Amino acid sequence: MKIQLISIRLTRPLSDDEAARLLPLVPPERRRRLANLKDPVLAYEPICAYAALWLGLNALYGWRELPELSYNKYGKPEFAAHPEVQFNLSHTRGAVLVGIHDQPVGVDIERIRPVSERTMQRIAGAATQREFFESWTRRESRSKWGGTGLAAIRREASPTMFGERFEYVETFPGYVACVCTHSDDALDKVRRFTLSDLM
Repeated sequence: MKIQLISIRLTRPLSDDEAARLLPLVPPERRRRLANLKDPVLAYEPICAYAALWLGLNALYGWRELPELSYNKYGKPEFAAHPEVQFNLSHTRGAVLVGIHDQPVGVDIERIRPVSERTMQRIAGAATQREFFESWTRRESRSKWGGTGLAAIRREASPTMFGERFEYVETFPGYVACVCTHSDDALDKVRRFTLSDLM
């Protein structure tokens, strides 16, 4: 099975009606956390991330709703009743990325934004913002592959140190995205959507 990738570009905030229509796609426990946010705009990317997951699972398996989530000890979500379906979500300002496979997968997407030269050098030894975010998405996708937390983000290891394979994927201009997998399966073409496609 190819690794499935779904990305959504949020070029504007969700309307109240759009948020209400998409919210049922978000698992109840995640919905409760989003309801406690002081700024409801911060919930738009997570809501769209679960909408992207639903789009992918509906296309692959015909699922009309998401199964109940469970979490590993690091907080990585999974479908306990469907261990054959592995997924990972990532969101950043203005975009989301979801990976789906039959083996663990980690994904990260970041909007390229200003970072001081000192920070780029100190954290990633990078000379440009793109290099910095390539390093960051590589670390983040590694961490999210296994749900191992911040320790994997803080250190930069050689790309194949733990048997991983990293691939950068093109999503939208101004963003960097990376997939981490231990599988030899190919990446499928990124399926790109806009908010209009969801409605």
